[in-house]
Amino acid sequence: MWMLNRLYESGLWMDKEELMMADQHDTPMLDELENGPWPSFITGIKNLRDQHEKPGINAVANDLLGQLEHSYETRKGYWKGGTVSVFGYGGGIIPRFSEVGDEFPASREFHTLRVQPPAGNHYTTDALRKLADSWEKYGSGLVTFHGQTGNIMFIGADTKNTQPFFDEINEDGWDLGGAGPCVRTAMSCMGAARCEMSCANEHKIHRILINNFTDDVHRPALPYKFKFKVSGCPNDCQNSIERSDFAVIGTWRDDMKIDQDEAKAYIKEKGRKHVIDNIISRCPTHCISLQDDDTFEVDNRNCVRCMHCLNVVPKALHPGDDKGVTILIGGKRTLKIGDQMGTVVVPFMKLDTEEDYEKIVELSEEIIDFWAENGLEHERTGEMIERIGLVNFLEGIGVEPDPNMVSSPRHVSYVRMDGWDEEARKWFLNNAGDNLAAAS
Repeated sequence: MWMLNRLYESGLWMDKEELMMADQHDTPMLDELENGPWPSFITGIKNLRDQHEKPGINAVANDLLGQLEHSYETRKGYWKGGTVSVFGYGGGIIPRFSEVGDEFPASREFHTLRVQPPAGNHYTTDALRKLADSWEKYGSGLVTFHGQTGNIMFIGADTKNTQPFFDEINEDGWDLGGAGPCVRTAMSCMGAARCEMSCANEHKIHRILINNFTDDVHRPALPYKFKFKVSGCPNDCQNSIERSDFAVIGTWRDDMKIDQDEAKAYIKEKGRKHVIDNIISRCPTHCISLQDDDTFEVDNRNCVRCMHCLNVVPKALHPGDDKGVTILIGGKRTLKIGDQMGTVVVPFMKLDTEEDYEKIVELSEEIIDFWAENGLEHERTGEMIERIGLVNFLEGIGVEPDPNMVSSPRHVSYVRMDGWDEEARKWFLNNAGDNLAAAS
């Protein structure tokens, strides 16, 4: 393939389509993946092979397809790791070297570069075009928006091109994301720019957290990975509760706002039966009710912020005015002990001043330092909490226990109930002032 590319570039072989057909790998098994109603990544790689103007990208895509077909035939993977990095960084690049590089030389090295996206994934078309131009200059042309952690995944660079590609995009303000046992790339939802349910400044929270831990992103030195995700409301569009070690969820603690005129208009349009079937009966705590005069009434004390009613009638129902965030720790997907949801550590925190934002940073530093000192190798934060117990974790990070940290205590067999009522009474007495202020 390399020789054919040289012939094409030298002008000795002018028909590019004929050139490509002369050395294409047969891929009958991969062709099957293009059947059916869903888009196929195979089609995208074939487009790079057959339609791209750069012969080098055509060759890489062709050999990539050839190796993948070979893997399907032998039922064995042929990628191995190694060490590839840019100057001053210890992470951000996932090295891939082919064990069958002699047979598929154009894809012998196929490294992935993780690049951090902007907060809320707000791009300009100019920024995207510059990224694409740089990647076509130095890489395979394959891009994923976005990977599991949230990075822009530039898939398929050889070792010699990783540094110049990084240098070029770094000049435009982009930085590598995390890879390995480090703080990973943070993610935040699109936020108040596009969503009326937003209860926090998601992008500011995102930036202050990730900027504070930039060194920990680039230089892996932790037991395992640590993820921040920020969602501006309890809809949790970032899936932060089950996908991040440090989840920040926007919420409110006063009464839900109700526009009864909009409620009546909706009920008049849809009918009472529709509203009862699709809103009232679906409330998990039965806190919303439909009155005889076609108005909504909400028992705010029992509202659990599931967001269903607000999503159905956003003109009539809206978050309250006393907004802040809830912080949950320890969420993750399957690893050693299965999926885990985050545990509430801060039930409610106001974010009105710069000092409030500093408190989030300080809490995250305490948690990462405690986990770095007490976590086992390849152990996520949630797994450490499961191993040492929530009480020891809270003591280690200097956070007082709170009844809101336990959901449905009477249904959890491992929570001791003796003395519960007395401790709850003490807590409510100690926090009477805050409770009265919230109620008013």
